[in-house]
Amino acid sequence: MSDKSSPSSPRSAAIAFIFVTVVLDVLALGIIIPVLPKLVENFLGGNTARAAEMFGLFGTVWALMQFIFSPVLGALSDQYGRRRVILISCFGLGVDYIFMALAPTLWLLFVGRIISGITGASFTAAAAYIADVTPPEKRAAGFGMMGAAWGLGFVLGPALGGVLGGINPRLPFWVAAGLTLVNAMYGLFVLPESLGVNFRKKFSWRSANPIGSLTLLRSHPELFRLATVNIFFYLAHQVLPSVFVLYASFRYAWDERTVGLTLAIVGVCGMIVQGGVVKRVVADFGERRALLAALLFGVGGFAIYGLAPTGIIFLLGVPVFSLMGLYGPSAQGLLTRHVQPSEQGQLQGANNSLMGITGVIGPGIFTLTFAHFIGGQSNWHLPGAPFLLAALMLMIAVGLAWKVKTEG
Repeated sequence: MSDKSSPSSPRSAAIAFIFVTVVLDVLALGIIIPVLPKLVENFLGGNTARAAEMFGLFGTVWALMQFIFSPVLGALSDQYGRRRVILISCFGLGVDYIFMALAPTLWLLFVGRIISGITGASFTAAAAYIADVTPPEKRAAGFGMMGAAWGLGFVLGPALGGVLGGINPRLPFWVAAGLTLVNAMYGLFVLPESLGVNFRKKFSWRSANPIGSLTLLRSHPELFRLATVNIFFYLAHQVLPSVFVLYASFRYAWDERTVGLTLAIVGVCGMIVQGGVVKRVVADFGERRALLAALLFGVGGFAIYGLAPTGIIFLLGVPVFSLMGLYGPSAQGLLTRHVQPSEQGQLQGANNSLMGITGVIGPGIFTLTFAHFIGGQSNWHLPGAPFLLAALMLMIAVGLAWKVKTEG
């Protein structure tokens, strides 16, 4: 549903701030990736097995917080405006990184990770901001910009974290805090409100809780269909963070440097697609066709990953897989057409809750599949089985997406 009487347009500096906010949020998140597992291990006296279990709990709880609080922050932004929610989340995230940098015990570090899961849900309000300030036909390009920002942060964060962690394992947390707080201060001056008072909606716990927020996705047949497609897409995407490192080490004997370089290549390719390809493809072919093409490229990419007998062939699948990056902006653009301006925050919260659900259940599905097909329990020795399962999930998504309409 279009919001033709849109709220006042913000300055270009505000759009740049949203881009920088997403970059720095992901950069700050990525900075701690190389050091957090080792920090957990140090707290546990070097017990790697226990550290792996605890780190898995860290990831599950973070995803759970995203699931619970994404709709809350989205609903709050529908009532109080996007600016206030984004800035409070940025300041909260910065303070939380300081808390984790100083955490003297494992459980306080765990508490810090819970808080970061809550404050990191500000992506909901940021996405709603983009929906507020762009017309429906240009939203896919706007969401593509956010995807490019995510890719840039994902490429730079782990690399910077590795360098800083080599100096001191706590240093990445301090740098993440500094970057986040400086950006929040900058936002105080350049970020205007995007949601006019006339477009706001009163906060309600009934719609702000995760289950209640999902009722919005059932309010329109196209929303429900796209939400179902999203579930399969998000679930399939969980295969990479769940088993990629283990798979690459097991099948191709890649070391940490090779794995890191490969992740950087994946991030750069994804950034190119999100930042440069999405706008042109959507303009030429429309959001629906771009979405279907993205899913088919994802099927091809995952199939190559799962069947590649050598690391070189695996790398040949990266450009194919990266074109799956057309999906997110196209799906977001289609979703936002079917809700009112006052519901954009709730929509983004509900969508992020779907992502949170898959973040909770996906890792178990793919790690158990990987263990089953390499551990002798199966008649087939198939290390790439998790990626082939992900490809199957996307094929189901293609079937569901085939009936998606551009307009309600």
